[in-house]
Amino acid sequence: MAYLELRDLRKSYRTARATREVLGGVDLAVEEGEFVAIVGYSGSGKTTLISLIAGLIEPDWGEIVLDGARVTGPGPDRSIVFQHYSLLPWMTVHENIALAVDAVHVGLGAGERRRMTEEMIELVNLTLARDKRPRELSGGMRQRVALARGLALQPKVLLLDEPLSALDALTRATLQDELFRIWSARRSTVILITNDVDEAILLADRIHPMTPGPGAVLGPPIDVGLPRPRQRRHLSLTPAYQKVRQTLVEFLKQARTAVPATFAASSPSRVPDNGAGHRLCQSTHAGSGPDLQ
Repeated sequence: MAYLELRDLRKSYRTARATREVLGGVDLAVEEGEFVAIVGYSGSGKTTLISLIAGLIEPDWGEIVLDGARVTGPGPDRSIVFQHYSLLPWMTVHENIALAVDAVHVGLGAGERRRMTEEMIELVNLTLARDKRPRELSGGMRQRVALARGLALQPKVLLLDEPLSALDALTRATLQDELFRIWSARRSTVILITNDVDEAILLADRIHPMTPGPGAVLGPPIDVGLPRPRQRRHLSLTPAYQKVRQTLVEFLKQARTAVPATFAASSPSRVPDNGAGHRLCQSTHAGSGPDLQ
């Protein structure tokens, strides 16, 4: 059994006029310490999927199992970092992070909790800004605080919901490097939601493309297989990178133009099981630019 398993997850949203199927049967298996990216177009259901894993909403069908226990609601074993920072504006960097430490580690003494908070601040390189409030920080620094707060919970799985998409290109590149550095130091189990193809290849061990929906499913897993650390300036010249990118982009492009039923998970003949907990779409390969809108 994998460390984290998603089994036939389905989710629809109902209004007075219609029912819209967002997820049509998502299967995923993630090993402990693995960095997995899910890439898809905006509006495909990626945030719905990450909210299900976090326990913020309930699936209509299917189940989520983490470390042998079924997920039935939110918990400190899964922390999530959103696209927007969600920091408390009246609190300093130290206080925002300490809030998470104090909430989870209630049995520790004040000195140990303070040490853990300072460790998180140092991990994201914000020691010099520890006493500043969010309004005094740049966007990249605010997102570092949000990341440190998520890590302070010491979660079994860190969920990243397009955490860098609101940043400018230079800040985003810097934070990508920081995110890799932090992951290398902690080796947390990470699921990254992104619409940036190159970001996924730079950071992830394995990438799952997501069909646009309605009834979105995950496509076949793509193992990145590139040695770490990965240098952005040399990456595009690497044949392995070019192969991964072409496979991912071609799948996404074809998925966008295909009839939605092609990827429906309701029919086993359309979505066979590869025997490892992943559902594979029969139609494969597709693409778009590096940022999918």
